Amino acid sequence: MPHPATPPLCLAIAGPTASGKTAAALAIAQRWPVEIISVDSALVYRGMDIGTAKPSAAELAAVPHHLIDTRDPLQAYSAAEFVKDARHLIGEVQARGKTPLLVGGTMLYFRALMKGLDDMPKANAEVRQAIEARAQALGWPALHDELARIDPPTAARLAPNDSQRIQRAIEVFEVSGRPISSFQTGGVESTHDNPIGQGALLALEPAERAWLHERIAQRFDAMLDAGFLDEVRSLRARGDLHPDLPSMRCVGYRQAWEAMDTVGGSALDPKARAELRDRGIVATRQLAKRQLTWLRSMPERQSLPCDAPDAPAQTLQWAKAHLDHPA
Repeated sequence: MPHPATPPLCLAIAGPTASGKTAAALAIAQRWPVEIISVDSALVYRGMDIGTAKPSAAELAAVPHHLIDTRDPLQAYSAAEFVKDARHLIGEVQARGKTPLLVGGTMLYFRALMKGLDDMPKANAEVRQAIEARAQALGWPALHDELARIDPPTAARLAPNDSQRIQRAIEVFEVSGRPISSFQTGGVESTHDNPIGQGALLALEPAERAWLHERIAQRFDAMLDAGFLDEVRSLRARGDLHPDLPSMRCVGYRQAWEAMDTVGGSALDPKARAELRDRGIVATRQLAKRQLTWLRSMPERQSLPCDAPDAPAQTLQWAKAHLDHPA
């Protein structure tokens, strides 16, 4: 295929967990010269492979991937850091005459890259302690109700027990007087600064939620069979990680850590394993619901029903429209 006269476009595939993003990206990579930039807050962590459904060694070798295994689980990784890293990588990939293909399900990262992020207040230990005390007295669902009154868009995206994000959202409001959602929509607005062009964000959204729920259950079972619990035991055995870290709050890891705490770190009996499976699947479904809520608030996306029989063909047709250029 001849190289276009202008630099390649930056394309993006977004969608909820288990919607088929990796398969879609690899299918595109087999036909066009692209490099994949991960848009996923969990895939950045080393040693967290099974529970994040990280691409396999063969998949990583088939096409260049970026922003995978770049952080230790002890480290945090912010949306601002992602934007800086992604913009740098986009330029490098384009300089090589290839198309950057951004793929993932961390919608805050997509929005930050496309529209920018204002500088949010830094963590305030005193405010956080006060919020934590209220949560201990009232429960996180009650604080979620409080958040719904001061910041309805953020509350709609968060589960009632998502303590980390509820705490941060309330903290930002109490420190700044502004809802956290107002920081997540400001900043860069022009299409010139948005590296994802018009129609170049493909959103994989199932027409039937049951289809996605079944895939989530199948994938969680596959992770358990592949040794997910051993992976979590290895992370716990390090001794420097704890369940309040962003990495250990990732869906699946949080539930597994809590399950192991209940048995003192020993092996889970069949009942405990079944309970973990159920809790992990429910939490993953809640994550998918939040991801879909994010997506539906992004009018620039081009939606594709990922549960349609011809979804793979539609994905390639979308890519062809952007990547096949006249000589």
